[in-house]
Amino acid sequence: MTASDACTSLLAVRVKPRSRRAGLLGRHGEGVKVAVRAAPERGQANQELVHVVAALLQVERSAVEIVSGATSQEKRLRVHGVSPEELQRRIDAALRSR
Repeated sequence: MTASDACTSLLAVRVKPRSRRAGLLGRHGEGVKVAVRAAPERGQANQELVHVVAALLQVERSAVEIVSGATSQEKRLRVHGVSPEELQRRIDAALRSR
């Protein structure tokens, strides 16, 4: 494992499009469930998902990328600059503050 691998994490996400409010809803299996206001059309929900997750994890939007599930509600995101342990810590903190 290289230093850059240690600062990259994968996050499983279930997306709930067309929600009243955007944000973290809770745990979903090994990952999290995230609500977005946008409709799943022309990539709008994906763009908002990246924005919401970046804000939640306190990273730049460019640090979050969708690596699988672009047309599905079940997605895998790669988060650069955050170790897997730090990722879980930030998610836990966000869940406690809801």
